[in-house]
Amino acid sequence: MTRLDNGDTFPSLTLDAVGGGTLSLPDALSGSYGVVLIYRGSWCPYCNAQLAAFSRATDTFDELGIKVVALSVDDEATSAALVAKRHVGFPVGHSANADKIAAATGSYVNDDPHHLQSTGFVLAPDGSVVIAVYSSGAIGRLVPEDVAGLVRHIKSQQ
Repeated sequence: MTRLDNGDTFPSLTLDAVGGGTLSLPDALSGSYGVVLIYRGSWCPYCNAQLAAFSRATDTFDELGIKVVALSVDDEATSAALVAKRHVGFPVGHSANADKIAAATGSYVNDDPHHLQSTGFVLAPDGSVVIAVYSSGAIGRLVPEDVAGLVRHIKSQQ
């Protein structure tokens, strides 16, 4: 398992999406700065807080041209309930295969219960990794204010 470094191309992943259809990464974020949030599951209070915070940042992200997606191993019904409860307005992938996602992204995997640990990526408009944040446990994750500040800084340097 190799972790993604800054500048690496984000791997192609296709997941079933809450509400139907599929979520194809990094294509769903193409042409914009993007955030990929891999969350532990709907049962995780830290993940709930993160998803809610990113949902509240929609106006700021829209102004900065940042798209957000999230995914977990949760099944469709569980993911749909979380989306409704937390008013998540961005695409959410469900039923992710933890081992395949980990092999592609370098995310840590918890064995029992089997799920992905919190992992976050900020992608450039070309799909390359700007920054990757890996957590081996419940805490340590991207926050919207840091993502917005990073993108503002990058844009000011262009």
